[in-house]
Amino acid sequence: MERVAGYRIVALLGEGGMGRVHLARTASGRLAAVKTVHEHLAADPLFRERFRRETLAARAVAGPFTAAVLDAGPDAVRPWLATEFCAGPTLTEAAGALGPLGGGPLAGLGAALAEALAGIHRAGLVHRDLKPSNVVLTRGGPKVLDFGIARRAADETLTGTGEVIGSPGYIAPELLTADDEPSPAADVFALAALLARMATGRAPFGSGPAHQVLYRTLRGEADLDGAPTGEWRTFLASCLTGDPAERPTVAEVLDWCAERSPDDAWWERGPVSGLVRDHENRVAALVA
Repeated sequence: MERVAGYRIVALLGEGGMGRVHLARTASGRLAAVKTVHEHLAADPLFRERFRRETLAARAVAGPFTAAVLDAGPDAVRPWLATEFCAGPTLTEAAGALGPLGGGPLAGLGAALAEALAGIHRAGLVHRDLKPSNVVLTRGGPKVLDFGIARRAADETLTGTGEVIGSPGYIAPELLTADDEPSPAADVFALAALLARMATGRAPFGSGPAHQVLYRTLRGEADLDGAPTGEWRTFLASCLTGDPAERPTVAEVLDWCAERSPDDAWWERGPVSGLVRDHENRVAALVA
């Protein structure tokens, strides 16, 4: 049975540019997601240093809407990171079943994600890659995943010159032009782009080749047609403005969304609850 430190590997969940993600069990039987780094990255001293800093910072993040970092091994032969395992569909997966969200559910989602970002920023981090595929809808609500490219906002950057970290359609324009160091305002931009996607069923800066999406981002050509109300369009547009200093703060986004959130948790109702149960059943079968 393969092990990573004290974690027993159960199954491979996926593979990306940084490494592989495994479903694993702790010694006590708790499920965890364990990410192991690709060999060519593990051999890069610059990457190891960045990974060490990022994992140390990510362990300080806490809150009900973030996946907790359990442990890390930045100095192992194959560096690894263990996080709380979150069973449920990503927002990308759920969008098709949910359809465009109305104002109440959208505000509930926005408040939860703003609260998650507030916790990330309190730890001195900027996430830099908030997008629908990095948010999982669980029985307890949305969970923000993947601090793999998060960094301490005050740290000297270890990113190579000219390297852009983020996802087209959600990355803030100042990160494309390198006019500013990454700040919480970049996460506000990404959050608004995510909410626009969930509200309209379309990415706000369109689809197609990445360079076209990035061009529309730089030009500020956000498509917000189909947002629940004019009030929502105005709010999302203010968060997607090109000047980070003009965007609302995370605290202001949280307050705005909280005022419009329904009293109940929409993710506890169908069809979301059914999607979560399906994921939980698949994980149970996988573990069995």
